[in-house]
Amino acid sequence: MSNRRISMNKARRIIIYSEEKQLSEREIARSLKVARDTVSEYLDKYKKSGLDSATVKTLNDKELLIKLGYFSENRNIEKYQILIEEFPEVSKEIKKTGVTLQKLWQEYIERNPSGYQYTQFCHHYSEWRKNSGELATMHIEHKAGEKMFVDYAGKKLYITSKETGEKTPVEVFIAVLGASLLTYVTATESQKKIDWISSNEKALRYFGGVPKAIVPDCLKTGINDAHRFDPEINAEYHDFADHYNTVILPARPAAPKDKALVENAVKIVYMWIYASIRDKNFYSLDELNTVISEKLEDYNNREMKKLKMSRREFFNATEKIVLQSLPNDYYSIRKFLKQTVPFIYHIEIPEDYHYYSVPYRYINRKVKIIYTSTVVEIYYQNERIAFHKRVFSRKGYTTLHEHMPSHHKWYSDWNVEYFLEWAEKTGASTKKYIDKLCSKKRHSEQVIKFCYGMKQLSKKYDEKRLENACAKIIEFDDFSFKSLESMLKNGLDSVEENTDSIIFNIQNHENIRNAEYYSEGGEENERTCCNY
Repeated sequence: MSNRRISMNKARRIIIYSEEKQLSEREIARSLKVARDTVSEYLDKYKKSGLDSATVKTLNDKELLIKLGYFSENRNIEKYQILIEEFPEVSKEIKKTGVTLQKLWQEYIERNPSGYQYTQFCHHYSEWRKNSGELATMHIEHKAGEKMFVDYAGKKLYITSKETGEKTPVEVFIAVLGASLLTYVTATESQKKIDWISSNEKALRYFGGVPKAIVPDCLKTGINDAHRFDPEINAEYHDFADHYNTVILPARPAAPKDKALVENAVKIVYMWIYASIRDKNFYSLDELNTVISEKLEDYNNREMKKLKMSRREFFNATEKIVLQSLPNDYYSIRKFLKQTVPFIYHIEIPEDYHYYSVPYRYINRKVKIIYTSTVVEIYYQNERIAFHKRVFSRKGYTTLHEHMPSHHKWYSDWNVEYFLEWAEKTGASTKKYIDKLCSKKRHSEQVIKFCYGMKQLSKKYDEKRLENACAKIIEFDDFSFKSLESMLKNGLDSVEENTDSIIFNIQNHENIRNAEYYSEGGEENERTCCNY
């Protein structure tokens, strides 16, 4: 059996791209950054498995590996999955001065004591490196419904301020279909990810269908690493492509043939749109895009000399009918993170500084977090293990009861509101004490622990004494549990603070000086004391 291994997400994509997109093995290999032989091997195993692409989408990583015949039911797949998740980081670290595979293996085994031994570690890493990419070229054919080429124009347009006359540059996004040359153009505030993905989506909606592949230039908002043979597509752009049931095939840097159509379209847009509006001022992005849309329709409806028909007519005759259908819902931009679950079994969304619970059994496992403006989803080996509504309160914790170990669950049954209701019944001072406590403590868990301790004190010493103790200790602005407990333990909650009634019973002692000492010879005694 071959030792080629890739992530199960890529294995799924290989099958889906072949079955549903009808892409060639070479195109799949280039899009997913794997060797062509690896694509061939997985497709062969898929055909022998008797599965269909719909079933493949429902299987988790372990089930898919078993169905493809890579592992038997009783083999430890989780152990292998943990290992290959280490390799991207290993490939980065090994390039650093003084770092060896032996050292990286030692760090791996410290994190995973039951992991692979050094020889197996090196073998699997070597195989992973061999199959991480393929140096191949691709012949480009512009068949109907196959590709949409996208890029930004190098020259910018401008929005003018009515108040100051200051001109602000804006970006111009261009998309063109490979066969019909039907073109889409829109202006955006920036080339940021949200504008980039939104522009891609608007282009698909404008064309009224989805091509099998989108070919972007290697700009940073779509491509993390613009490697000539092994480009890395960012997670958000990949997710967008999945939503629209298409594939991202980045153009190679310094390969004009890969993006010749869109570069030619940019030149035509300069002549057809830029030139016609060069002397006009636009005071908003919407105003500019309205004019661009008008000019664009003229351009797409203009007759092409060689074909004796317009781009729109050619599109309707050849390409419109073969584009895939658009999904009903628009794409909601999702963000992606990868984290190792810490011992507090909560992962963090850094931009919110908020924490979400994960089932505690996944402690020390690497998980993938996918979140939108409304929800947070957490996955392990392609299985969703947690789902939360997104919360934007900083330094907060969102915890599901079922994610907690049993010895933590008793605590989750309490909350601040419960103790405030209890305090109000106990007395005004107790309520005031807890109110002040809430304003001083950083986290609700601290308050709940403190209040639970107060409730236990009320049972031990009775609620009336607790009320008296709270009244006294508030005056000192002392909010430590030890002080409250000490006051009750020593009975200070019932002591009247009247200094006139305090009797000092001091016994005579040879070391205690009397009044005569301070009234007679005081100056001499003072000098003696100071000199000493």
